[in-house]
Amino acid sequence: MFASRNAIKLAARAFSTSGASQSKVAVLGAAGGIGQPLSLLLKANPRVTELGLYDIVNTPGVAADVGHVNTLSKVEGYTAKDQDGLKKALQGAELVVIPAGVPRKPGMTRDDLFNTNAGIVRDLAQACAEHCPNAKLLIISNPVNSTVPIATEVFKKAGVYDPKKIFGVTSLDLVRASRFIGDKIGKIVDVPVVGGHAGITIIPLFSQVEGLSLSGEERDALTHRVQFGGDEVVQAKDGLGSATLSMAYAGARFADSLLRAASGENVLEWAFIRTDLFKNEGLEFFSTYVKLDSQGVKEILPLPESLTDYEKELVKKAIPELKKSETKGTSFVANSQ
Repeated sequence: MFASRNAIKLAARAFSTSGASQSKVAVLGAAGGIGQPLSLLLKANPRVTELGLYDIVNTPGVAADVGHVNTLSKVEGYTAKDQDGLKKALQGAELVVIPAGVPRKPGMTRDDLFNTNAGIVRDLAQACAEHCPNAKLLIISNPVNSTVPIATEVFKKAGVYDPKKIFGVTSLDLVRASRFIGDKIGKIVDVPVVGGHAGITIIPLFSQVEGLSLSGEERDALTHRVQFGGDEVVQAKDGLGSATLSMAYAGARFADSLLRAASGENVLEWAFIRTDLFKNEGLEFFSTYVKLDSQGVKEILPLPESLTDYEKELVKKAIPELKKSETKGTSFVANSQ
C-alpha cells in the first residue's frame, strides 16, 4: 500500500484539466536555475490560471518568455526594483513555490548553503505571512531540513501559522529513486523516500516496492546513490550549477498534486512537514506519506510496519542529523532582529 499511489500520476503525463479552478501560483526566485524551468512547467499546467514571478533581477524577461506558451494563464514578472513587486507577485496566490537562493558547487553540502539561503527564506516567508498568509508554501531552497523550520517560525511569529500549509519539497528524492530502480527493472514505479532532504537523512524504502528483489550490495549502492544523487549533477556541471532541471520537474509535480487536491481529488504524496511521528525523540519535522486536500495536509500517515531492519537503522541514524538541522533553523529565526 505504502508504495502504491493510484491517485498520483507522475508529471510526465499530460496535466489533467478536470475540475480546474482559479489558481494563482507565485514563484520566488523565478529567474534562477530552478525558477526558470519551474515557471515554464507551471505555465504549461492548465490548472494554473495566473503566475506571479519574482526575483531580484530579470523576472520580466522570464515572464515575457514563458508568457508565449499557449496556455491561457496570465503571467506577470516583478523585480526587487519594482514598487511593491514582491507584494504584487504574492497577493491572491494559492501556492507559493520558493526555489530562491544560491546553488551548490563541487565540494559543498546542502548545509553549506545555510548562511546565505537562511536569510533569503526568512525574508520571503515574512512577505508571504504578510501578503498571502493562507497560501500553501512549497520550499525548495536548501537546506530544506532547516529552511522549513525557518519558515515555520516566521509564520508563528506573525500569528498566521498553519502546519497543514508549509511543505518542504523532497519530490526530487522520490523521482531519483524511481528512475534508478527503473534502470534495474525496466519500468517506472513509485519508491517511497522518507526522512529529510540531505545526505543520510534521505531514506529510500525499497522494501515497499512490490516484487523488487535487491542483494545487500545492490541495496547499499542504490541507497547511497539516492542519498547523494545531487552530487552527481554538481560534479557533472563542473562548478556551473546543481540539480536545476530535475528539481524544477519535481517541484512542478508536487505543485500539481496540491492543485489537484484543491480541486477535490484524493491525492497522496510525500513531503517534509511538521509532524508528531517522532515527538518522543524530540523531532518535529520529517518527510513522510501524507494525504492532501484543499487545505493542504489532510492526514499524516505513519511509516509502514514492514520496514526492514536496514531501513529502521537508516531512520535511527537520520534522526540526530534532522534534529541538528531543525535546531539550526529555529535558532536562526530566534536570533534574528
